[in-house]
Amino acid sequence: MTPREPRTSPIVPSYGESSLADLSASILASMTGDQARNVLGLQGAGRVCLLVVDGLGWELLRGHQAAAPFLSELAFNSRPLTAGFPSTTATSLGSIGTALPPAAHGVLGYQVAVPGTNRLLNALRWPKDIDPLAWQPKPTLFERAAAAGVAAIHIAPGAYADSGLTRAVLRGAQYRAAGTMGALAAESVAALESSERVLVSAYHGDLDAVGHRFGVSSPAWTYQLSHVDRLAEQIAQALPFGAVLYVTADHGMVNVAPEDKVDADLVPELRAGVALLGGEPRARHVYARPGAAADVLAVWREVLGERAWVASRDEAISYGWFGPPDYSVTDRIGDVVAAATGTSAIVASHAEPKESGFTGQHGSLTSAEQLVPMLAYAAP
Repeated sequence: MTPREPRTSPIVPSYGESSLADLSASILASMTGDQARNVLGLQGAGRVCLLVVDGLGWELLRGHQAAAPFLSELAFNSRPLTAGFPSTTATSLGSIGTALPPAAHGVLGYQVAVPGTNRLLNALRWPKDIDPLAWQPKPTLFERAAAAGVAAIHIAPGAYADSGLTRAVLRGAQYRAAGTMGALAAESVAALESSERVLVSAYHGDLDAVGHRFGVSSPAWTYQLSHVDRLAEQIAQALPFGAVLYVTADHGMVNVAPEDKVDADLVPELRAGVALLGGEPRARHVYARPGAAADVLAVWREVLGERAWVASRDEAISYGWFGPPDYSVTDRIGDVVAAATGTSAIVASHAEPKESGFTGQHGSLTSAEQLVPMLAYAAP
C-alpha cells in the first residue's frame, strides 16, 4: 500500500514580511531612516545590538519560561519570525548577514552541490578552493551599514573569524573574538560604546550544541538556556543610553528518537538514482543522476510518505520555500527536496555518522523549527 501524504501543512517562511532577512533589513533601516525597508516598524536608534542565539526556537522559549524569565518577559508582548528554509545555521546566518532570503543569497543549506561537479559544499566546513565572495557576491548588511556611515561589529568565537561562511555573509563587519559568555557580553557592550552610530551582531552557539547532543528540554539544555537568559539580561542592563537590544535565533529544534530515523544508507531505494545526498537529516537536498530525477522523486515520496514533505526543485521554488528566486543560484537546490515532518529524520549513518547520531535536529518547515523569537529591549 502506498503511504499517505503528510496531513499537516508546512510553515512557509514569511519572506518580505516577518522573516530573519526582514529583521536585518528593518534594523539597518531603523538606523538610517529608510522607512520603506523597515517592514517590521522598528524604532529608530543609533546603537543596536542583535544577539543571535543558535537553536533558540520560539516554541522552546515559550515552553521553558521558568528557565528564561528575562527573555520570556520580553516575549510576552512580541511575535515570532520565520527563519527561512532550510532552518539551519548557515542559511539563517546568510539571511541575517545579507538581509536577503535564501534563494537570493544562495547559501541554501548545510550541504549543497557545487553545480557542474560531483561534490558537496559544506557551508560550516568551507572548502578552500571555492571563493566565498564568488559563491555569495551580493553586498552584506554590514557593507551597506558602512556605506551609510554606521560602524559594523560582529562578535563570535575566534575560530570563525576567517571561515568561508563569515567571509560569504558577514564580511564588512569588524570581527571581535569572544569565546565565553562573559566575553561575549563584555565585547558587545564595549562595541556599543565605541561609536554614536554602530550596529553590533553577537552570536552564541552553545545552546544549539547542547540540544544536538542531549536533546532539547533535557536538563543540560535547560541549564544552558538559563545561562543564555542571563547573558541577554547582562547586555540589556549595560546598554548605553538610547541603545536597543534585539534577540533572535537561527532556528528551533526537535528531538528525534532512534525509531523515527529513516537511514538512507540502509534503505537501498533511497539511494537508487541518487548522485549526491545533501542537506541534513531534517532537510534533504537529493541530487539525481542524469535522467533519474522523476524516478527519485516518486520513490522518495513513496518510501517516506507522511514522514516528509517531498517536492521537486521547481515545486519547492514555486511553493515559496526558499523565497523569491535568483535563478543564478537555484541549481544548488536538490532535484528533490525532502523536509521532514513531525519528529522524523532522514539520516545517513555511513556517510554522516556524527549528524545521524544527534538527538536534537533542525532544518525543516515545522513550527518548532521555523518560528524564532524577535525580542526587543530598549535602554531607558
